[in-house]
Formats: sequence, structure tokens, C-alpha cells
Amino acid sequence: MRATPHKAFAATMTAVAALATAALLPAAPAAAAPNRTTPAHQAAAPRTADACTPAQVVANGGFESGTSPWSQSKTGLITNRTGESPHAGGYFAWLNGVGSTHTDTLSQSVTIPSGCSTATLTFWLHVDTAERTTSVKYDTLTAKIGSTTLATYSNLDKNTGYVQKSLDVSAFAGQTVTVAFTGSEDSSLQTSFVVDDVALDTSGGTVPPADSTRTPATPSYTVSLSSDANGFVWTGHETASFTNAAATPLSEVYLRLWDNYHGTCQAMPISVSNVTGGTAGALSVACTALKITLPAPLNQGQSATIGFDLAITVPSGADRFGHDGAFSNIGNALPVLAVRDGAGWHLDPYTNNGESFYSLASDFDVTLDHPTGLLVPATGTSVDTPGTSGRTVTRATAAKVRDFAWGAGPFSKISGTSSAGTPINIYSVSGISASDAQSMLTTAKTAIDAHAARFGAYPYGELDAIIDNNYWFGGMEYPGFVLDLVSTTALTHEIGHQWFYGIVGDDEYTSPWLDESFTDYATDLALGKTGTNCWNSVSWASSAEKITNSMAYWDANSSRYSTVVYGYGKCALHDLRRQLGDTAMAKLLKDYATSHWYGVSTTAEFKAAAQAASSTDLTAFWTQHRIEG
Repeated sequence: MRATPHKAFAATMTAVAALATAALLPAAPAAAAPNRTTPAHQAAAPRTADACTPAQVVANGGFESGTSPWSQSKTGLITNRTGESPHAGGYFAWLNGVGSTHTDTLSQSVTIPSGCSTATLTFWLHVDTAERTTSVKYDTLTAKIGSTTLATYSNLDKNTGYVQKSLDVSAFAGQTVTVAFTGSEDSSLQTSFVVDDVALDTSGGTVPPADSTRTPATPSYTVSLSSDANGFVWTGHETASFTNAAATPLSEVYLRLWDNYHGTCQAMPISVSNVTGGTAGALSVACTALKITLPAPLNQGQSATIGFDLAITVPSGADRFGHDGAFSNIGNALPVLAVRDGAGWHLDPYTNNGESFYSLASDFDVTLDHPTGLLVPATGTSVDTPGTSGRTVTRATAAKVRDFAWGAGPFSKISGTSSAGTPINIYSVSGISASDAQSMLTTAKTAIDAHAARFGAYPYGELDAIIDNNYWFGGMEYPGFVLDLVSTTALTHEIGHQWFYGIVGDDEYTSPWLDESFTDYATDLALGKTGTNCWNSVSWASSAEKITNSMAYWDANSSRYSTVVYGYGKCALHDLRRQLGDTAMAKLLKDYATSHWYGVSTTAEFKAAAQAASSTDLTAFWTQHRIEG
């Protein structure tokens, strides 16, 4: 969870994100060194076919930003004048209302992206009229896209308020077309057609051009690394074995070198060299993606192994990848395989606002050779053995996890076991009091058992937590390993991520709500909170704002991320619980976790499961709560 919504950290988070982004402005690639990969900023993230990134393509649909890019047949159709009222905000479009033969047109050119199964034009319409007939359409409003008339409304559609209209425009995917509203009046008696909050959303998942199976499947990583005296530099070797599960041959794989975001392409924190089992290509996506071409395409069911030398340099900073003084956090540092499905390779950019990570359940066997004075908490179950003079070898093994993370430093450690039998270790940096560490151990014991009771038994052996009050981001989750402040709510949340992201996976860049909203909902339940009336305070920033928006949207609207994805998301799930009933909602989520155990969740699948658990049609519920997909 890149940013538990601790309001006190909001300003700091924005400033640090801006600095990090500035540090990564593209620079000229350095000359290639022997056996080294070559940075290539110009290399775009490849896709084998168009992918569906849910988007809203109408600009200024609420008419709050002047008239652009709308075209008006006469000045003043977009207005705030008295006589009519907006649906939201202060402005609206008022067509006709003259009472004589008259035509008004309002239009905008839009490009509807390809790759999505659904594209929907929506708008809010209010009709008032002086016409007295109950059968004759004297005055009309047509909604068109290109030359196609989508719908016609008339004086017979008069109403006392606004009604939302929804029109399917999926047939126009991949085209640039004009959305137009044309109002026409006859010679007498006015009819006003008032339009507001126009949107054209693409959603519904990807239209797969080929096999939509996620591959490479069943990844297995073996890693051996040795650290310097401080635990800031790690060098060694990694191998990755995998199987092509898809019917489409696999000619290449991509490694995600996520932590290169924290440096530059000329000074990469994550360095891969001496690749075996394939040919390394150029780095792309700000040097966070490395293409490796396989010697021969893998057919369905065939397996392969690649290997490489690995060097990791941990930068200074209390971050999920960084060291706070002597204490290192090493998250997302091990290269992992990107995922390919019917949409192609998922090579999204790193986001410092949330998470970009998307990986399949994998097995890790990681050996970490380090000075004995450093404790090394890690994902999975760890066993320490003596190394060479003054050193210890920590071997951590983990099955069916999506990532591997560890820490290194002279931590203070306390341990305990939850009532259900899960071993828990709390590692504290300097400045954390013994009472605060004990409080976090108590919280962890309670939280892990509460979540397990609701969603299924915790499968990862032990749980390690590093506690550091200098974390500007609040907290961060990895399988069996979390980073957190001294905070009962935050730690309960991060432990909840063991189920939603860890066990029930998702594409965190495309659908962040599937882990953050669900985890915040689970946190409320674990802390005895019911979310009473929390949906009543919802106020959307625009028609484009949806709970289900991707990180691309939230990176452009970062001030709204926590409010919508964490706050409105969990409120929507509380509302769903009230609609279904407590027992039905509890069964829905437990059954849903079971059916997606170690798999990948999608919004469409969750909506289908919820609908199957409901005795009423949930379409209006999804619309009200802006849950699309």
C-alpha cells in the first residue's frame, strides 16, 4: 500500500514524489559496457495488441472549464445563467428554450481507444417545456456520434430534474468521431434541453486478440547474494525458471527492474549482467523493463530457465527501497518476470503514488550472506547458519508469493505467536520504544487472526514487520513482510494486504481498488468499524473520477487517490454489505478469496460474484458507486 492515507504525510508525499520524478527525467543513454544491458529510453513498452486501459475521453464534460473543446452553434449555449440549474458544479449546456423555429448544436471531437469491449456515452438531461401535448413530439434533441443518431428525446420527455442517459458506443472503438447534441424547436412554445456532465467511458476489460492465459506461469526464482558491511550493496546471481501456459508461443520474456526508478539509467540501483538462457535486449520504461529473447520460442507447456548476475545498491532514504541510517528496506529489488496475457506484455511505469506491481504467484529460494551484526528479516521462512568469519547466511524460502523483500540492519527484535499459531517478528529501528514495539506485536497478532478468520488461513509461515516512524508513505506490504509506522490502523491494513494483493492477486496499476479498497474494508472490520453513513459524504471531483480508475489516472490526480480508492472504495463495500446482508457479504468475500487463492482477481469477476450472491439487480449499485469494468 503506497500510502496508507495518513493525512499528516500528504504534503511530504507529494514533495518527495515530485523530486523523485525530477530525478528520473530521461538523459542520454550511456555507451554499452561489455556484457551489460543498454538503456533505451526511446524503446516504448511493447504490446502485442491494443490493451484496454479504462478511460474517460470527453474533455470538460461538466462545462466548468470554459467552452473548449466544445463547438457551439451560437455563443452562450454553455452557461450559468438563471432560468435553469446545473446537475453539478456551476455550469451546464442549455439548448433551445426560444419558443420559435430554432436549432442549437453542441459538439466535440473525441478519440475512442481500441482494445476495450465496452464504450459508453453518458450524460445528464433535464427537459422542461411549455408544450401541453402528451402525444406529439414538437421539439427534439438528438444525440449523435459521427453520422449515427444514438437517441432522440423530445418535449414528451419533460421532467422535474435531471435523468442520466447511457448509450452504447462500443462499435466506434478505435475511431476519432464527433459527439454532438442537436436541439430543434418548432414555431411556438419553448422546450429547453439542458445537458450536463457528459462522459464517454471505455471499460469492460480487454478484447483479447489471442490466448488470454497469463504467462509465463509457475515462476521459480533462486537467488544467492552477499552484502557489504552495511547491507547497502548486494551482489550475486539469480535464476528464473518458468513455463509457457499459453497457446501462443513465447519468444521472449521481460524482467521488471522496478527499483531503477530510484536512480537514473546512468546510475542504476539494479544492474543485470551476464545473462544466460536468452539474449538481453535494451532496457525500456525508464530502465525498469529488460527484454530477454529466448533461444527458441516456447510452445504451450514447455519450460525454460534464464540466469544473470545481479547487483543491488540501496539508496539513502526511509523508503520501501532505501536505507534510513543503518537500517535498509529492500523491496522490489529482485528482478521478477512481467506478465503477458491477451492484452500483451504488462509493462506499466513505476508509480511512487501507489503500486505498479503485477506478478504471478511464484516460489523463491533466497540465500543472503551478510555480517552477523545485521538482522535480515525477509519474505518466507528464514533459517540462519554460520558463514565465514563474522558473517551469517540467512536462507529464506517462500512458496506461492508474488514478490520477495527483505531488510538489513541492527534492528531490535521481539517475537510472539498469534492465537491461531502464526509466528510474528517485530523489527524496530532506533528510536522505537519497547512499549511501542510490544504494542505493534499485539496488533499484528490480533490482525492476522482476524483477517484469517474472514478470508482463509494465513499461508506464508511467519510474518515479519519493520517498524520505523520515518516512513513518509505510512506503510508498505510484501508477502510475509511489511513496513509500517507505529500505528494500529496502518499495521492492520498492511497485514490485510497479505490476502488482497498477496493471496488474491490483481494488476495493481490497472485496478488499485482491488487491493486497497478491499484491504481498507477488511481493516475496518478487524477494528470493529462498520462504515455507517460513510458513503453520505462522497463528493466526486469530476465525471471522470471512478473508484475503479487506474494508477495512470491517480498519478495525474494524486490529491484524490486516498480519498477515492481507500475512502470511497471501502465505503462502497460497506454499502454492498448492507445491501446483501452481513452473512451473505462475509460468505461472498470468503468464497471469492478461496476461488482466487494464488490467482488474479478482476473487477468484472468480483462484480459477477457479487451479483450471484444478490437477489436483486446490482447494476444501479455499480453505477451509483462508480465501479466499472
